[in-house]
Amino acid sequence: MAKIMHAQMVIVEDDLVALKEKTGEKNTKDALAKAVAHYLECEYTQATDMWEKKLEKRILAKKQK
Repeated sequence: MAKIMHAQMVIVEDDLVALKEKTGEKNTKDALAKAVAHYLECEYTQATDMWEKKLEKRILAKKQK
């Protein structure tokens, strides 16, 4: 069973509005939860050079077409 923790943070209001728009969520809690879930699942967050890895993947996909 997962242990649930309460966490707080300070965020610039403009960034919070942008996060809500990007996640499609109306409230702060859901927008932050979706962003954290994405960060933990995204293959690029662990890469040392995220842009290089994204570019390589894109080039490989174009070559296979």
